[in-house]
Amino acid sequence: LSKDESHYVAPLAYETTLEEAREKLISVINSMKRSEIVTAEMNYIHATFTSALFRFVDDVEFSFDDQKKVIDVRSASRTGYSDLGVNRKRVEEIRRRFLNL
Repeated sequence: LSKDESHYVAPLAYETTLEEAREKLISVINSMKRSEIVTAEMNYIHATFTSALFRFVDDVEFSFDDQKKVIDVRSASRTGYSDLGVNRKRVEEIRRRFLNL
């Protein structure tokens, strides 16, 4: 959870079971270009996304809080300081696909 408001990303909300939300999120990640799921535990998913041109790798982590029915999201570039908003756009695309699936 970022204390810096410019980096804050609202969690994904779900109303299903944890298992259903997890499978849905995995499906969304797998549907996206140049994505790879590195770790898929019951309450945690770590995925990477690789840029097409320069092959930069971004890490995206998802942590499930089933009591609150939310998935906290953390997305970060491995290299560089600014990603020109790529990580935020990706997370919002994940949110859109997750809500529409």
